[in-house]
Amino acid sequence: MARKEEGGRGWLVGLFVSILALGLAYAGWLSLGAPGLVAAPTPTPAGRIAATEPPTSTSSPIWTPRSAHTPQVSATPSPTVRPFKVGIVAGHWQSDVGAMCDDGLTEVSINLDVGSRVVAILQYQGYEAELLPEYAEELNGYVADAFVSIHADACNVPSATGFKVAHVAASAIPGIEDRLVACLIKEYGRTTGLPFHKNSITYDMTAYHAFGEIDPQTPGAIIELGFMGADRELLTENSYKVAQGVARGIICFLEGE
Repeated sequence: MARKEEGGRGWLVGLFVSILALGLAYAGWLSLGAPGLVAAPTPTPAGRIAATEPPTSTSSPIWTPRSAHTPQVSATPSPTVRPFKVGIVAGHWQSDVGAMCDDGLTEVSINLDVGSRVVAILQYQGYEAELLPEYAEELNGYVADAFVSIHADACNVPSATGFKVAHVAASAIPGIEDRLVACLIKEYGRTTGLPFHKNSITYDMTAYHAFGEIDPQTPGAIIELGFMGADRELLTENSYKVAQGVARGIICFLEGE
């Protein structure tokens, strides 16, 4: 029994000595800096990344795809259609009064009133129209798509009524000017209701001075709107209708109606 107790004590002493030796060895290993062991990283405050440790991930900015650069190309403008040019002469304007009735009604007042209205109607319809005096300098070599001189007949034949239209006798473009005259006769007669006085066309109309001044290729015509006696009411009280008739005749010619 004594022998067993001595053996148990010896085993405990040996165990104690072994633990003591391991403890001393561990203390010495720590004193050398614990070689072979990787130190745990020093914790850093939340929201920061340690300067010696690269971030494990980086949030990427939101990427918005950009369309490839497309140069802005101006659309090729379509050819602009030039508006028809029309010259309107107010007969005797800035020259003399023309024919005059006993009560003082003058031809120039009718011509200027109707001519101004014709130009306004044509411009409203998109045409390049202009009003010209009787002897305008612009008439020399004047180039236009149509040229019309506006006049009125005298009061000396009280019963006479109707209108007249003519172009120059020796026309360089007779077919074209015939068509201009025909359009004026058709549309003016239809609009005003006046008859056409074909047999009373005078030499002064077919040899009208402006026909020798404008460009020979400019289609021209002269119109006598009516007689200042029998047709007075139409010419003075319904001048807009008169102007419409002239304008419609010109448009008929320009548009090939």
